[in-house]
Amino acid sequence: MEYLKTTRRRELSREIGIAREKGDISENAEYDAAKDAQGYLEKRIAEMEERLSRATVMENVDIAADKAYIGATVRVKDLDSGDELNYTLTAQEEANFAEGKISVDSPIGKALLGHKVGDKVEITVPAGKLKYKILSISRD
Repeated sequence: MEYLKTTRRRELSREIGIAREKGDISENAEYDAAKDAQGYLEKRIAEMEERLSRATVMENVDIAADKAYIGATVRVKDLDSGDELNYTLTAQEEANFAEGKISVDSPIGKALLGHKVGDKVEITVPAGKLKYKILSISRD
């Protein structure tokens, strides 16, 4: 957000200034594009500020260590294939499936929330049903 509020705002301001210098702004595609980008930037900054205003810092001491909650890495066994998988439960903004980080709002994340080691979880996903057994829960 700091980058967007400082560096990126200045860059867009310069781009708008350069486009204005080229003459009639009513038919200036560069000016229109820069103004659109500025509008998108301001919207993104407002969204981030609003999200941060609602954020709560969660200490690990406030979270049950024996259950799967946001911030936990959950090792599961796929009961159909026998594969073992690791998922780190995150907020939607931090999710990155390639890194094993899944949102607590995703079907798998929702299904794992609140469960303990040894629990079996059945999850409905677009491709069908997954059956997992929770093998371990850790907090990094």
